[in-house]
Amino acid sequence: MIRVAIETQLKAYNGQQELRIVREFHAGSITKIFGPSGSGKTTLLKIIAGFVQPEKGSIIVDNITWLDTHSKISMPPQKRKTGFVFQDYALFPNMTVREHMAYATSDDAWINRLLKIGKLDAFVTHKPEYLSGGQQQRLAIFRALATKPKVLLMDEPFSALDPKMRAELIGDLKALFAEMGTTVLIVSHYPQELEGLTEHELNLPDL
Repeated sequence: MIRVAIETQLKAYNGQQELRIVREFHAGSITKIFGPSGSGKTTLLKIIAGFVQPEKGSIIVDNITWLDTHSKISMPPQKRKTGFVFQDYALFPNMTVREHMAYATSDDAWINRLLKIGKLDAFVTHKPEYLSGGQQQRLAIFRALATKPKVLLMDEPFSALDPKMRAELIGDLKALFAEMGTTVLIVSHYPQELEGLTEHELNLPDL
């Protein structure tokens, strides 16, 4: 269970706006987060991960306080151990596909399984510059899964994939999420692309 109750200021085209969210995300649930540009979708993910500090609020995960601004508690990102799929992939230019995965886990069997599911097993020696946009995006997804995170935060994770690849990947990911019991939050500008994957939704209003 993730309990989020936060307030923070956002920079919007018409000046400062406030993002205010009070929400519970049940363990093992998959939630799509959508809304117009500037509504705070990415900011919400970064606050949960610990990359951004809100002005006010709390985050409690499985009865452990990750954030409580009143008590000045803020668990660092490395202790929250969330999986995070960045919109720009955040890959290391000098690392091969396998090195990216090995950086996250030493479990070779798990790495091999993920690479096969992601159709990256033929590209293990390739560095990001030699991968297509879709391959880079899949690497970012499976690197985030390599640690078997209990909380997975995904920012526009399917934007570079064609419809056929996206549909296949969504089916595989849904099975993996269920197997690991992962609670997943997915930001998307196009929530219809997540049909068949998400069970819940959070629509952030236009600011």
